[in-house]
Amino acid sequence: MARPRTFDEERALDAAMRTFWEKGYEATSTQDLCAATGLGRSSIYNAFKSKHDLFQRALHRYMTAMNAAQFAVLEDPGPSGGDRIRALFALVLDGDAQNRPGGRSLGCLSVNTTVELAGRDAAAAGMLERDTARRLAALRAAVEAGRRDGSITSARDAGDLARFLNATIAGLRVSAQGGADRAALEAIAEVALDALTG
Repeated sequence: MARPRTFDEERALDAAMRTFWEKGYEATSTQDLCAATGLGRSSIYNAFKSKHDLFQRALHRYMTAMNAAQFAVLEDPGPSGGDRIRALFALVLDGDAQNRPGGRSLGCLSVNTTVELAGRDAAAAGMLERDTARRLAALRAAVEAGRRDGSITSARDAGDLARFLNATIAGLRVSAQGGADRAALEAIAEVALDALTG
């Protein structure tokens, strides 16, 4: 008979997610995961099978949590399409400000994973592709709503604008990791918002 688990798997998953977010996949050792979760090596492998399995679950948890807040902003029918996108940028910048241990931005686990693993880890690449497709659809819908309500006047293709906005958000995350301060990040966001009415 299998012994029941004596730890909070969700809390352990959150701790592992934070460790991968801070260090990256390759630089995170099993010992780092043990220290973060408070679990022994055998408990980690019994619960999560492998470091890669744990990472996939942590990345999924991260994307689910981030997406819930971001999609709630983008899909809110109350504000104009342009205001939804402005609110999304504010959410991203506020999130960056909250995730600066020791003054250094963690950036975005999805963006970090794209840079580190997407070209050589098919499972991670698949997760990221599905996440990006969902994000682009939400951004495109907000752009189209903005076109209907007059808050977005750019004549560019809505799909192209969605890809531009998504790339700008990724760029904000990387810029924050590189040391850009809030004022610089806000200026980048304002230029992107200006592009929606140009």
